[in-house]
Amino acid sequence: MSGDTITHESTPAPRPAAGKRDTTTFSQSRAARELGLNRRQFDIAVRLGHIRTLPDEGGGGRRVAREEIERLRAQQDFPEALRKRAEAVVGTRQATEVMGVTRDRFTRLARLGLVVPVDFYVNRYLAVVWLYLADELEGFAADPNNAPLLNRPLPESLRDQLHAGLDLRPRNWRGRYLGFLLRQAGDPWERAAALASLLDPLQVAETVGDPCERAHLNRFRARPPAHGPHGSPTAHLTERITTAEDPDEIAWLRADLAGAVTEAREHRPAPRPALRHSDGGAAQDARPAPDGRREPTREDPSRGLLGRFFRRGA
Repeated sequence: MSGDTITHESTPAPRPAAGKRDTTTFSQSRAARELGLNRRQFDIAVRLGHIRTLPDEGGGGRRVAREEIERLRAQQDFPEALRKRAEAVVGTRQATEVMGVTRDRFTRLARLGLVVPVDFYVNRYLAVVWLYLADELEGFAADPNNAPLLNRPLPESLRDQLHAGLDLRPRNWRGRYLGFLLRQAGDPWERAAALASLLDPLQVAETVGDPCERAHLNRFRARPPAHGPHGSPTAHLTERITTAEDPDEIAWLRADLAGAVTEAREHRPAPRPALRHSDGGAAQDARPAPDGRREPTREDPSRGLLGRFFRRGA
């Protein structure tokens, strides 16, 4: 595990007056120090749902409430227990040391989806380095039912899948990441955006035909984890990992997205462009007609800025 555990002597923030709710929140870096975690441990704990975060009302990154930090500090064996749950091993070499298997055997188990990565990064050689939870690897190795997978020839059916090129690591990571996005979603539109975040924009457009709804989804759509400058080989590789590519995976994501948008629409319709006024002063509604086409107006908005909006979103 790279990175040393951070120890920090924190100065308690002022307490609210009796009877008042404590609304103090901390930045994620401050929260990590308060909890005795390094930043990688903190990020993993958040993704796994061990640490609850809140949206920053000022539009910044997510924050952690003081009461959440106090809840975690009150848990048994803090901070060691929390740190252990968020401890990751980096790459195949460390994973084999934890499980007591060869590098080739571990890679096969990972490609088969029997162990699931919790994170990844792209190194300077443009190789993907997967991270795994130490707790999960230790549990897998300790399970007597898994002993044949660790020290005996793999069944022929599994070997055939590997020979055919099976590698479930990216897909399993996406599934884990989707769970994280859904846990952070605050309303139905954010849940729909979480699903859209794993799909190619063209697939989103084919699933969500209304350009206004797509624009609203994009407000909440998560950006891929930052790995390299935009347009760099590292960024392109990261985008491939974070975008669904298996036909069945794409199919169920699109089906879930369509259902989520229907639910979100019923909860609160997506915002529409402001009404325009014609020369005579009457308001012209730019909303789409029921069949998806816009109602004709005396001054066709497709000729102006609004028209450019619709053409760009189409």
